[in-house]
Amino acid sequence: MQIDLGKIYHNAQALVARLSERGISVTGVTKATLGLPEIADAWLRAGVSGLGDSRIENVNTLRRANVVAAVTLIRSPMLSQVDQVVALADVSLNTELEVIRRLSGAAQKVNRTHGVVLMVELGDLREGIMPELLENTVAEVLRLPNISLEGIGANLACRSGVSPDAKNMAELSFLTDSIEAKFGIIINIVSGGNSANLDWALSGAETGRINNLRLGEALLLGCEPLHRKIIKGLYPDAITLVAEVIESKEKPSKPWGDIAQSAFGEVTQFEDVGSRNQSILAIGRQDVDPDGLTPPQEITILGASSDHLVIDSSKSATRLNVGGEVSFQLNYSALLRAMTSPYVSKVIKR
Repeated sequence: MQIDLGKIYHNAQALVARLSERGISVTGVTKATLGLPEIADAWLRAGVSGLGDSRIENVNTLRRANVVAAVTLIRSPMLSQVDQVVALADVSLNTELEVIRRLSGAAQKVNRTHGVVLMVELGDLREGIMPELLENTVAEVLRLPNISLEGIGANLACRSGVSPDAKNMAELSFLTDSIEAKFGIIINIVSGGNSANLDWALSGAETGRINNLRLGEALLLGCEPLHRKIIKGLYPDAITLVAEVIESKEKPSKPWGDIAQSAFGEVTQFEDVGSRNQSILAIGRQDVDPDGLTPPQEITILGASSDHLVIDSSKSATRLNVGGEVSFQLNYSALLRAMTSPYVSKVIKR
């Protein structure tokens, strides 16, 4: 996997500038890169206000690399990890009072104050406190020692595909105003969501109280997640996957014998289109999501097993040879799995 830090820096700098004009800061989400310090540093130089990750192990990677930034754990902490969360993260996103109580206890033990952002359910039905219960939750949180209520947030589009829009973002702003008026406090962070919020945020619509977005996919892949459109002026190829050819032969297009399920439970119908130049690349489902790969125009992906990716290169002007390489662009699913695989080398271009 080749990672172009210059393009990643550019994507972050461009979005930080555009969102700043709308009064919105950017939290750079490192979870897809397993907290890769080089990417975190590039984003910080580009102006992100802080970093976010869903895994405390990745936060630990950032801390061990001496990355200097405010770090938010963007998934509700596990009870089994509250001590680590307080030690490593400045802020965490939360929905459960029991978790926040335990964070309070962990913070008291080490004489630290831990910040929390309360996540509100706005319709996507992933995480979030139901809006009518938010006031009672805030009242409980404000009583807890060593806990600072830093913000209110929401997440959309990740589970059900519910799009951020003027209506649900206005609801988040209304809830923020209501909490401030009820309790006489100031909410510092109103985190409207993720890369899926960019269409709304950059449309010129009223942003209300929203002053932060948690961005990962847009910074890494230069696209917005709702329709996977490339964002104007951003690089979609900051990260590419390069796979080596381990077999290249002329083969029939249709298998023979009794056809049952493949290794991954698929039953495929094959069309006989004659022989073709078939190549195998040394990568598979254990390393990447094959459905998330975009090959060069002359290459067609035929299928994949755990560690083989089979392609048709018949349209290529030159035959692929063993030892040759094929480069792919990745969507978010493919990027996430490839970054996680220990068998995919990460080559950083500075």
